[in-house]
Amino acid sequence: MHGLVNRAIQSFVTNTYGGECWHRVTEAAGLGEFEFEAMLTYDDAVTEALLTAFCTDLGRSRGEVLEDLGTYLVSNPAVESLRRLLRFGGDTYIDFLHSLDDLNDRARLAVPDLHLPALELREDGNGRYLLSCGPGMSGFGRVMIGILRAMADDYGALVMLDHDGAETGEGPDGGAGDAGEVIVVTLVESAFAAGRAFDLGARAG
Repeated sequence: MHGLVNRAIQSFVTNTYGGECWHRVTEAAGLGEFEFEAMLTYDDAVTEALLTAFCTDLGRSRGEVLEDLGTYLVSNPAVESLRRLLRFGGDTYIDFLHSLDDLNDRARLAVPDLHLPALELREDGNGRYLLSCGPGMSGFGRVMIGILRAMADDYGALVMLDHDGAETGEGPDGGAGDAGEVIVVTLVESAFAAGRAFDLGARAG
Protein backbone atom coordinates (compact mmCIF):
# COMPACT_ATOMS: atom_id res chain seq x y z
CA MET A 1 0.00 0.00 0.00
CA HIS A 2 1.27 3.46 -0.86
CA GLY A 3 2.49 5.41 2.14
CA LEU A 4 0.12 8.28 1.34
CA VAL A 5 -2.84 5.99 2.01
CA ASN A 6 -1.43 4.79 5.32
CA ARG A 7 -0.42 8.32 6.28
CA ALA A 8 -4.00 9.45 5.61
CA ILE A 9 -5.28 6.74 7.97
CA GLN A 10 -2.78 7.87 10.61
CA SER A 11 -3.87 11.49 10.22
CA PHE A 12 -7.54 10.48 10.50
CA VAL A 13 -6.97 8.49 13.68
CA THR A 14 -4.79 11.03 15.44
CA ASN A 15 -6.77 14.15 14.46
CA THR A 16 -10.15 12.57 15.19
CA TYR A 17 -9.49 10.26 18.15
CA GLY A 18 -6.14 11.46 19.49
CA GLY A 19 -2.59 10.20 19.82
CA GLU A 20 -3.46 7.69 22.55
CA CYS A 21 -5.87 5.95 20.19
CA TRP A 22 -3.15 5.76 17.53
CA HIS A 23 -0.77 4.25 20.07
CA ARG A 24 -3.32 1.61 21.09
CA VAL A 25 -4.07 0.76 17.47
CA THR A 26 -0.45 0.40 16.37
CA GLU A 27 0.33 -1.72 19.44
CA ALA A 28 -2.66 -3.99 18.73
CA ALA A 29 -1.58 -4.27 15.09
CA GLY A 30 1.89 -5.40 16.17
CA LEU A 31 3.60 -2.26 14.90
CA GLY A 32 4.67 -0.76 18.21
CA GLU A 33 5.58 2.93 18.17
CA PHE A 34 5.08 3.62 14.48
CA GLU A 35 4.55 6.43 12.01
CA PHE A 36 4.11 6.04 8.26
CA GLU A 37 6.28 7.81 5.71
CA ALA A 38 4.14 9.25 2.92
CA MET A 39 6.46 8.35 0.02
CA LEU A 40 7.28 4.76 1.00
CA THR A 41 5.38 1.60 0.08
CA TYR A 42 4.15 -0.84 2.72
CA ASP A 43 2.86 -4.39 2.58
CA ASP A 44 -0.93 -4.50 2.26
CA ALA A 45 -1.02 -6.76 5.33
CA VAL A 46 0.20 -3.83 7.45
CA THR A 47 -2.75 -1.69 6.36
CA GLU A 48 -5.20 -4.53 6.92
CA ALA A 49 -3.86 -5.18 10.43
CA LEU A 50 -4.06 -1.47 11.21
CA LEU A 51 -7.68 -1.16 10.04
CA THR A 52 -8.71 -4.30 11.90
CA ALA A 53 -7.17 -3.02 15.13
CA PHE A 54 -8.75 0.41 14.65
CA CYS A 55 -12.24 -1.01 14.07
CA THR A 56 -11.86 -3.24 17.13
CA ASP A 57 -10.71 -0.32 19.27
CA LEU A 58 -13.74 1.76 18.25
CA GLY A 59 -16.18 -1.15 18.30
CA ARG A 60 -17.44 -0.18 14.84
CA SER A 61 -17.73 -1.94 11.50
CA ARG A 62 -15.07 -1.63 8.83
CA GLY A 63 -17.55 -0.05 6.42
CA GLU A 64 -18.53 2.68 8.88
CA VAL A 65 -14.91 3.51 9.68
CA LEU A 66 -13.89 3.68 6.01
CA GLU A 67 -16.82 5.96 5.18
CA ASP A 68 -15.79 8.27 8.03
CA LEU A 69 -12.26 8.22 6.65
CA GLY A 70 -13.55 9.36 3.25
CA THR A 71 -15.51 12.20 4.82
CA TYR A 72 -12.46 13.26 6.82
CA LEU A 73 -10.26 13.33 3.70
CA VAL A 74 -12.46 16.02 2.16
CA SER A 75 -13.79 17.98 5.12
CA ASN A 76 -10.77 18.32 7.41
CA PRO A 77 -8.49 21.33 6.77
CA ALA A 78 -5.44 19.14 7.44
CA VAL A 79 -5.97 17.44 4.07
CA GLU A 80 -7.23 20.38 2.01
CA SER A 81 -5.19 19.29 -1.03
CA LEU A 82 -7.56 16.39 -1.79
CA ARG A 83 -10.59 18.66 -1.66
CA ARG A 84 -8.91 20.99 -4.13
CA LEU A 85 -8.06 18.10 -6.45
CA LEU A 86 -11.72 17.02 -6.42
CA ARG A 87 -13.16 20.53 -6.80
CA PHE A 88 -11.17 21.01 -9.97
CA GLY A 89 -13.65 18.51 -11.45
CA GLY A 90 -16.18 21.28 -12.12
CA ASP A 91 -18.56 23.94 -10.84
CA THR A 92 -21.44 21.61 -9.93
CA TYR A 93 -21.85 18.27 -8.20
CA ILE A 94 -22.87 16.70 -11.52
CA ASP A 95 -19.68 18.03 -13.11
CA PHE A 96 -17.75 16.54 -10.20
CA LEU A 97 -19.39 13.13 -10.66
CA HIS A 98 -18.50 13.04 -14.35
CA SER A 99 -14.92 14.05 -13.56
CA LEU A 100 -14.38 10.95 -11.41
CA ASP A 101 -13.56 8.88 -14.50
CA ASP A 102 -10.31 10.85 -14.70
CA LEU A 103 -9.49 10.94 -10.98
CA ASN A 104 -6.82 8.26 -11.20
CA ASP A 105 -4.98 10.14 -13.95
CA ARG A 106 -5.18 13.44 -12.06
CA ALA A 107 -3.87 11.80 -8.90
CA ARG A 108 -0.91 10.34 -10.78
CA LEU A 109 0.02 13.79 -12.08
CA ALA A 110 0.67 14.73 -8.45
CA VAL A 111 2.00 11.34 -7.28
CA PRO A 112 3.14 9.20 -10.24
CA ASP A 113 3.37 5.93 -8.29
CA LEU A 114 -0.06 6.24 -6.65
CA HIS A 115 -2.52 3.89 -8.36
CA LEU A 116 -6.14 4.17 -7.26
CA PRO A 117 -8.87 1.79 -8.42
CA ALA A 118 -10.43 2.85 -11.71
CA LEU A 119 -13.75 4.71 -11.48
CA GLU A 120 -16.50 4.63 -14.09
CA LEU A 121 -19.73 6.63 -13.90
CA ARG A 122 -22.92 5.58 -15.67
CA GLU A 123 -26.17 7.55 -15.74
CA ASP A 124 -29.25 5.51 -14.89
CA GLY A 125 -31.88 8.19 -15.48
CA ASN A 126 -33.95 10.43 -13.15
CA GLY A 127 -30.90 11.75 -11.34
CA ARG A 128 -29.53 8.27 -10.56
CA TYR A 129 -25.88 7.41 -11.22
CA LEU A 130 -23.92 4.19 -10.85
CA LEU A 131 -20.27 4.59 -9.89
CA SER A 132 -18.19 1.46 -10.47
CA CYS A 133 -15.00 1.21 -8.42
CA GLY A 134 -12.47 -1.19 -9.92
CA PRO A 135 -10.50 -3.77 -7.95
CA GLY A 136 -7.13 -3.19 -6.36
CA MET A 137 -7.85 -1.62 -2.97
CA SER A 138 -10.14 -3.40 -0.54
CA GLY A 139 -12.85 -1.14 0.88
CA PHE A 140 -12.17 1.70 -1.57
CA GLY A 141 -15.89 1.93 -2.39
CA ARG A 142 -16.68 2.65 1.26
CA VAL A 143 -14.09 5.43 1.34
CA MET A 144 -15.63 6.84 -1.85
CA ILE A 145 -19.07 6.97 -0.19
CA GLY A 146 -17.61 9.19 2.51
CA ILE A 147 -15.94 11.36 -0.13
CA LEU A 148 -19.13 11.60 -2.20
CA ARG A 149 -21.15 12.58 0.88
CA ALA A 150 -18.66 15.26 1.92
CA MET A 151 -18.43 16.62 -1.62
CA ALA A 152 -22.23 16.85 -1.81
CA ASP A 153 -22.09 19.10 1.27
CA ASP A 154 -19.24 21.02 -0.33
CA TYR A 155 -21.31 21.73 -3.44
CA GLY A 156 -24.57 22.23 -1.52
CA ALA A 157 -26.23 19.23 -3.18
CA LEU A 158 -28.68 16.79 -1.60
CA VAL A 159 -27.89 13.17 -2.48
CA MET A 160 -28.67 9.66 -1.34
CA LEU A 161 -25.83 7.12 -1.42
CA ASP A 162 -26.01 3.34 -1.34
CA HIS A 163 -23.23 0.78 -1.47
CA ASP A 164 -24.49 -1.86 -3.88
CA GLY A 165 -21.83 -4.37 -2.85
CA ALA A 166 -19.19 -5.95 -4.99
CA GLU A 167 -20.00 -6.66 -8.61
CA THR A 168 -19.32 -10.34 -7.95
CA GLY A 169 -20.63 -10.43 -4.37
CA GLU A 170 -19.47 -8.57 -1.27
CA GLY A 171 -17.57 -10.25 1.54
CA PRO A 172 -18.90 -10.27 5.11
CA ASP A 173 -16.46 -7.59 6.31
CA GLY A 174 -17.71 -4.96 3.89
CA GLY A 175 -14.56 -5.14 1.75
CA ALA A 176 -14.54 -6.11 -1.88
CA GLY A 177 -11.33 -8.11 -2.11
CA ASP A 178 -10.43 -8.43 -5.78
CA ALA A 179 -13.96 -7.61 -6.96
CA GLY A 180 -15.15 -4.19 -8.03
CA GLU A 181 -17.73 -2.25 -6.05
CA VAL A 182 -20.77 -0.25 -7.15
CA ILE A 183 -22.08 2.92 -5.51
CA VAL A 184 -25.57 4.18 -6.32
CA VAL A 185 -25.76 7.99 -6.26
CA THR A 186 -29.24 9.53 -6.35
CA LEU A 187 -29.16 13.29 -6.85
CA VAL A 188 -32.25 14.66 -5.11
CA GLU A 189 -31.46 18.35 -5.55
CA SER A 190 -28.33 19.90 -7.04
CA ALA A 191 -28.71 23.26 -5.25
CA PHE A 192 -30.19 22.23 -1.90
CA ALA A 193 -28.03 24.53 0.23
CA ALA A 194 -25.17 26.99 -0.06
CA GLY A 195 -21.91 25.18 -0.76
CA ARG A 196 -18.52 25.90 0.76
CA ALA A 197 -16.52 28.72 -0.78
CA PHE A 198 -13.89 27.62 -3.27
CA ASP A 199 -11.45 29.61 -5.41
CA LEU A 200 -9.84 27.75 -8.30
CA GLY A 201 -7.01 30.25 -8.31
CA ALA A 202 -6.18 30.02 -4.61
CA ARG A 203 -3.22 28.10 -3.28
CA ALA A 204 -3.67 25.42 -0.66
CA GLY A 205 -2.38 26.45 2.75
